[in-house]
Order: sequence, then structure tokens, then C-alpha cells
Amino acid sequence: MNEVALQVAETPLEETVVRIALAGALGMFLGLEREWSQKSAGIRTFSLISLLAAVFTVLAVEAETPIGEGLLVLGGVLVIVQGVLLAVQGLMSEDEAGLSLTTSVSMLVAYGVGALVAVGFILEGVTVAVLSSLLLVLKRELHEFAWGLSHEEMRSTIEFAILAFVIYPILPAETTVEFAGLAIPLEPQVIWLMVVAVAGIGIANYAIVTTYGGRGIAITGFFGGLASSTAVVGTMLDHVRQRPEAASYAVAAILLANAAMATRNLAIAVGFTAGSDSEILVEAIVPLGAVIVLAFAVAALTADWDESGPMELESPFSLRNALGFGVVFLGVLVFGSLAETWFGTLGFYATAVASGFVSSAGATTSAVVLYRGGQLGGPEATIAILLATVSSIVVKALLASTSTNTDFRNRVAAYSAVLLIGGALASVLVVV
Repeated sequence: MNEVALQVAETPLEETVVRIALAGALGMFLGLEREWSQKSAGIRTFSLISLLAAVFTVLAVEAETPIGEGLLVLGGVLVIVQGVLLAVQGLMSEDEAGLSLTTSVSMLVAYGVGALVAVGFILEGVTVAVLSSLLLVLKRELHEFAWGLSHEEMRSTIEFAILAFVIYPILPAETTVEFAGLAIPLEPQVIWLMVVAVAGIGIANYAIVTTYGGRGIAITGFFGGLASSTAVVGTMLDHVRQRPEAASYAVAAILLANAAMATRNLAIAVGFTAGSDSEILVEAIVPLGAVIVLAFAVAALTADWDESGPMELESPFSLRNALGFGVVFLGVLVFGSLAETWFGTLGFYATAVASGFVSSAGATTSAVVLYRGGQLGGPEATIAILLATVSSIVVKALLASTSTNTDFRNRVAAYSAVLLIGGALASVLVVV
């Protein structure tokens, strides 16, 4: 018995028997919520549907028999017919109409999951099963969310979907622009991704801030900074435009975004060199640590975090603001590319500065990889990381300077200078 169990455990996922068993298990998983909700189709029905799809798919793909292809199509038709019958039955009972339709569609999803797993798309099949089950479980929450959306929130959601899922995929990954006699390589998808990031962080900021007030801005600043600290500025520009009196919170959010950015760079510099043949980049710990500590300290002192009541915002994000931020960001990239071309022998450091405009994490990772490979020494890698960090802080201040709120842009500039000076002094102390 133990030998049989061991053989089963060692059977690879590519084995047909294992794939059929997994298809049945995923069907059972999908039917669990339907069974719990006491619907007409439950665990057994869903599991049998997935098993049927897996068997017919194996016959059609691996056995390569015409009857297998016919059975696969016939099975799908039968599932659809069964689903239609359930839907008709639900229509006769108005209270169950929507629920029967959901069950009908879920049965077709179970059939598709069985087919996916049978042909070897195991990760895809598991993903579809888990997401489908999640949608079924969160029925009430999703309905409440949809019914609670205002016209402006619905419009913003549609605009974000167009930005992320319609425009972004059709843009070219790379292109070249002629400027001042120079060919400047640009990445339109990266530029547009920043627009999407501004919009996405804006939506998250809207949800958090309307619930938690000023403290929500802190959450947006730090966790948004881990994703894209530069995009946080775009969100805060829109936030200050809607609520000028909340400028102190927006400034604190940008400081926390800088702290998150420096924390991420420090984690990359230390984490990817620890345990390797190269020495840990301890040179980066003090200056980056100083930036992190100063950013948290200034943010804590400049905003009244006790004011945690809800704040009313006009909309989740401004499309004009997101597109305007993209235009400014494009200008920053062009300037960075020109600087990299003009600096010549200092090209690597210029690249670190230019990369910091987009994502200092990219420049930090590149420096660490070159350091681990021996192409860069410790001091050179540390300088590159610090230049990328400085570049990220400076570009946030430059982007914030486009705000019409004088107090906001002046405070961002002043506190950014504090971070830079503090990091520089920490570096000097270490050297001395």
C-alpha cells in the first residue's frame, strides 16, 4: 500500500491520469459553493462535468480519434443545454432567475476547466477555478459594490479600463524619436504604464481616503510608493487639486513614498548580496537608512494624523491629470536620454540617473547584478544606487512643482532637499 502511495506521489503532473484526477478535484472545488448555497447543481454535478471534459479532451487530443473531437463538442453542447434548462427553470421563479443563470455559466466554466487541465494548462485551469469560486463566494460584496457606485465612480472605472486594457496593449514596446539631431529611444508602453499607475493608485487612494481620511493618505503614500513612488505624485497632485486644505497630507504621502522607494532599494542592495560570493553592500545602508528615517520623521511631524475622519473627494482620479502627468513624464525621459548621451564616459552613472526617473528599483537591480558578477566594485555600485535614489527624489519634487498650489510644491521641494542633505551628510560621516 505504501509503495502504491509513493508511486502516486512521484507521478508527474504531465501524466494523463493525474490530470484527469485534478480536473475532477477542481470541478468539485467549483461546485462546493453551489452545494453550500443549496443549488440544483452541486459538488457531484460539477465534478462530473469537469471529469467528462477531461476524458473527452484526452480522447480528442492524445488519442487523436474523430469520435473524441465529436464527443468533446457534444459534451459542451450538453452542458449548454443543461444550463439553458436551469435558466428557464429559474425564469419561472423570479427569485431564482439570477442564481440559476450563475449556476448555468459556472457549469460551462467547470467544463472549460476540465478541458484546460486535460491538455496540460494546469496553472491556467487552477487560476480559472479559483477566480470563479471567488466570484461566487463574493456575490453579496460584489453586488453591494456595484450598486453603491456613483455615476462619477462608474465613469472613472470605465476610463481606467480603457487606459489599462485597451490602449496599453496596442502601444509599441519601443520606438525612436529624433530630437536635436539625436535619435532618442523611448518605450511608449513604459510611459503609458505610468499613466495607468497614476490612475490605479488614484482609485486605491480614493477608496482608502474616503474611508480612513488622512491616515488613508499615509497608506497610499507608502504602499503606493512600493509599487511606483513616482506615480504617487500624480495621485497627490490630483488630491491637492480637489482638496487644497489637505496639502499637508499629500506632502506627507510623497515623503512616505520616498521612504518606501528607499526601503525597496535598500532591500535589493542588501538582500541580493547577502549569502553570495560578494560582500554585502553595507555602504548603501547608512545613506538610504537616513533617507528612510528622515522621511518618516518629517511625515509624522508635518501632518495631523489624529484627524482620521472621512474626506470627500470629487472622483477616484482625473483623466486629464493622469494624461498631463504622462506628458510631463515623457519630457523627463527625453531629458534623461539626452543626459545619458551627452555624458559619454559617465554613461553608467547617467543611466542610473535616467533610470531613477522611471524606477530606481531597476537601476538598483542592475547595479547589484553587475556587482555580483564582478563588473562593478562596491563603491561604484553604491554610487549608482544612490544616484538612482536621488534621481527619484528629485523628479518627484520637479513633478510636484507643476501644481498650482504654491504651499504644496514649496513644501515638497523643501522636504525633498532635507532628505537629500540628510542622506549626503550620512554618507560623508561614514567616509570620514
